[in-house]
Amino acid sequence: MRPHRVLSAGSAGLAAAAFLTAGPFLSPASSGAAPAAGAVLGRQSFVAEAVRRAAPAVVTIDTERTVAASGGGPSGLLSDPFFRQFFGLPQLRQPSQRTERGQGSGFLYQSNGLILTNAHVVERSDRVTVGLQNGRRVPGTVVGLDSLTDLAVVRLEGGGPWPVTTLGNSDALQVGDWAIAVGNPFGLDQTVTLGIVSSLNRNASKLGITDKRLDLIQTDAAINPGNSGGPLLNAAGEVVGINTLVRSGPGAGLGFAIPINRARTIAGQLVSTGRASHPFIGVALDQASNGVRVMAVQPGGPAAAAGLKVGDVIEAAARRPLQSPAQLVAAVEATGVGRTLELSVRRGSALLVVPVVPQEMARSR
Repeated sequence: MRPHRVLSAGSAGLAAAAFLTAGPFLSPASSGAAPAAGAVLGRQSFVAEAVRRAAPAVVTIDTERTVAASGGGPSGLLSDPFFRQFFGLPQLRQPSQRTERGQGSGFLYQSNGLILTNAHVVERSDRVTVGLQNGRRVPGTVVGLDSLTDLAVVRLEGGGPWPVTTLGNSDALQVGDWAIAVGNPFGLDQTVTLGIVSSLNRNASKLGITDKRLDLIQTDAAINPGNSGGPLLNAAGEVVGINTLVRSGPGAGLGFAIPINRARTIAGQLVSTGRASHPFIGVALDQASNGVRVMAVQPGGPAAAAGLKVGDVIEAAARRPLQSPAQLVAAVEATGVGRTLELSVRRGSALLVVPVVPQEMARSR
């Protein structure tokens, strides 16, 4: 499989692990400066050290699923075995089956064998096998997956403890920070690419991905077909994202990753209940100079019940000023299903306080 291709025909993506070793290294702060005359450079960069720290916990995920081969024979009465027997017609062969195989990547984030990866890497799989850096291959079980955020958790079978990555803080990322993508694009093992964080909070719907609920990290580190599920590292070797999208066609070279803080929350829900909760209030939003503007209200939804109207400008949620629709979505998710979220709404010249109670979005699985 391959990562989702943005603004082109969708295709699933799979990737594998990447491994490098390192010794002495240059710090990120010093690596961009020109060396003084006669200075001796370290043999390896901070990238090698960052990957060395994460590599033992980066895994390959092999998947198998059995599907029925496409038919093409007669239908109706001609396909009825009794009809064919009565008229002396040869019986039809039953549709054959075939096994589809894929390969992706993920990373261990808990020593009890829990792995984070993309949902599209493992969904509809009958069998999951995980390959570790040391060559060991271990059966895996899908604990839960959430198609809406393209996240899944796999549990290793067998004894540990297992090596783990260090999870960073994606909320602390800034545009211009180093970004290191790990994976095996085009089936090439042991591949690492380097770039920077190009932008933050890229809404998936504005990238043509309408069936996901994601605000993504954008990077110019090459996230090629085959990188899905692999970690996006910062300069310290901490996981700050999960590689998931690549733009193809004009403007190719843009990669996108799910922020690790978002993934951590979803993973906790998948481990606890096997599925993720997605509260919603039922509005379509756009940017406004002093908040977010309501462009549409879903009939019968929580926002409609609370009295929100098209043209309202939501200036704050839970008394925190809003600067983007993503911030309101985050506030709704932080509030949760069945709890009240207080919105400060500008309607014409009036400032209103509107309490709204998020409901559960329809399950994606």
